[in-house]
Amino acid sequence: MKRISFIFPGQGSQYVGMGREFYDNFKVAKEVFEEADDMLHFSISALCFQGPEETLKLTENTQPAILTASIAALRVFQTEKGMNPELTAGHSLGEYSALVASGAITFVDAVQTVRLRGKFMQEAVPVGEGAMAAILGMGRDQVEELCQEVSSGEVLSPANFNCPGQIVIAGHTKAVHRAIEGVKQKGKKGVLLPVSAPFHSPLMKAAGDRLEKELEKISIKDLKVPVVTNVEAEINTSKDRVKPLLIAQVSNPVRWEESIRKMIHEGIEQFLEVGPGKVLSGLMKRIDSQVETGNIEDLQSLKKFS
Repeated sequence: MKRISFIFPGQGSQYVGMGREFYDNFKVAKEVFEEADDMLHFSISALCFQGPEETLKLTENTQPAILTASIAALRVFQTEKGMNPELTAGHSLGEYSALVASGAITFVDAVQTVRLRGKFMQEAVPVGEGAMAAILGMGRDQVEELCQEVSSGEVLSPANFNCPGQIVIAGHTKAVHRAIEGVKQKGKKGVLLPVSAPFHSPLMKAAGDRLEKELEKISIKDLKVPVVTNVEAEINTSKDRVKPLLIAQVSNPVRWEESIRKMIHEGIEQFLEVGPGKVLSGLMKRIDSQVETGNIEDLQSLKKFS
């Protein structure tokens, strides 16, 4: 048996229709969507299946929607194939899916928490005052140096270390635009991202403070599967560290490339992206093209494991 890790997608992987095939064909998936609808007091399932896309893209909707589609896919895969991971991780929001997969957080607690997390992150900075951009073709040190050079007293810092040659920055809108201009002058590329807030930057501190109060209301159980965390890119097995790390995650960079390399170092031979899209599978190819990667999001992807 190969040593497997399940990895879970974050914001940006959503699309109208996600999870529909599993909902229509598997009772375990239908139950997940029904649980989410009941807990959220509106039909997140209808939003996932029918849209509209503009409503699905709102952060406070996107986060519970992706989580629900991811856990539905997880339940189907585990029920049908009986495969379990040795390690798990998730990109930003996806860390909540990983914690559900690990047994640390119940799905109903997670879906309610991420709905509020999305709301808090959206409200932490007035619309228009914060932005994010992907910096392509530059190394970590270069990007950190660039942020210091052009910040001019405003907040600007790395937000996602995704893979070699792709680092996302976040901060005040004007500082992000100055960074994009600075990147162009260096002959590289900076792309403004279609997001409404500067996620994983110090500007999210207020969101973390509000999230802390919500996390106090839920109980964390022992982790049956260790989770490699975004904040540290290290393996966590302690339930006592789950909440502090989730609070810190909101305003600290996602160390995704390091997280994947950590799991490879620990002997993981196959990564399965569980949930909508193939964003993480694409990053995997850039991090280490030799490692086997697959995804589970619909009937066709499920058949590959028959």
